Amino acid sequence: MKKKVMLGMSGGVDSSVAALLLLRAGYDVTGVTMRLRPDEYMQQCSAGGCCSLDDIDDARRVAYKLGIEHLVLNFQDIFEKQVIDYFAAQYAAGRTPNPCIACNRYVKFDAMLRRARELDFDYVATGHYARIEQNEAGRWLLRRANNSKDQSYVLYSFTQDQLAHTLMPLGSYTKPQARALAEEAGLPVAHKPDSQEICFVENKDYAGFIEKYTGQKAPQGNFVDKNGRVIGRHRGITHYTIGQRKGLGVAFGQPMYVTKIDTERNEVTLGEEGSQYSSSLIAADLNFIPFDTLDHEIPAQVKVRYQAQPAPAKLVPLSDGTIRVEFETPQRAITPGQAVVFYDDDLVLGGGTIQAAQ
Repeated sequence: MKKKVMLGMSGGVDSSVAALLLLRAGYDVTGVTMRLRPDEYMQQCSAGGCCSLDDIDDARRVAYKLGIEHLVLNFQDIFEKQVIDYFAAQYAAGRTPNPCIACNRYVKFDAMLRRARELDFDYVATGHYARIEQNEAGRWLLRRANNSKDQSYVLYSFTQDQLAHTLMPLGSYTKPQARALAEEAGLPVAHKPDSQEICFVENKDYAGFIEKYTGQKAPQGNFVDKNGRVIGRHRGITHYTIGQRKGLGVAFGQPMYVTKIDTERNEVTLGEEGSQYSSSLIAADLNFIPFDTLDHEIPAQVKVRYQAQPAPAKLVPLSDGTIRVEFETPQRAITPGQAVVFYDDDLVLGGGTIQAAQ
């Protein structure tokens, strides 16, 4: 019998081509679009977000073209709790979260996998650009995609069980190749633009979203320099992130960068050029893939943000269960709340959440 696959279909070209490839590989595919955003946000970002009403229609049209069943599953409650609430709380705490990682961790590869098992599917699948394989010892591994579209950074939280039941058919394809496949197959989303923004935030107005969502406006406070001297007024800490230079709202006569956000004092520290670099960081909430825990110091290549190049570093386990990452060269804008992901060449060792830069 054909193996049954529940494929997450966002209405974009990647997941649509994933459906095409899975069908060609002989799987019994059912497309599933997850309804994630609360109803009041479903009309936002419909041109370029994800999981909007338009995207649901696009996924349905692709499924019809391919001759597969299409379902819409409601995960709004878990998405609001694990992604939106988390996003708002982290910003209010002076951190900069990555909601896509939270969505992958708690919705796409947890809630969707559990629903797939309830419905007797063998696998879940997505259109992510990454590779899953099993080594000779039976351990499941995650590897970078063989191209610049690699999305392994947002997937470091995989468990062994999740990897064993997940398919990512695009891992060996480039984006142009995926679009060419979609066009050849006559898929209606072949030239649809990629989603670029956080799906529940309109026009990248994070502070405005948080104010509306929580009903609380972040109070104004002081900009200070590294010595604590007041040098201006800020609009509220939710407007800022570490490393930010533009949009400070105050002219200083030279470039100034956000280097620290102190929620207790409601202060944002600014520094001159060079102050945005740090030589090490502390990471917590760790997950490792080729092994369960890290009990000794190892070298690695480390990414501190999605678009960053992997930087040579040393991973040093600490007695409290956290890890200190020591870089060979200082890294720009190491940001509490963001993910830090560890690699050995193309192998994803794991990752965690940045607690502090040092």
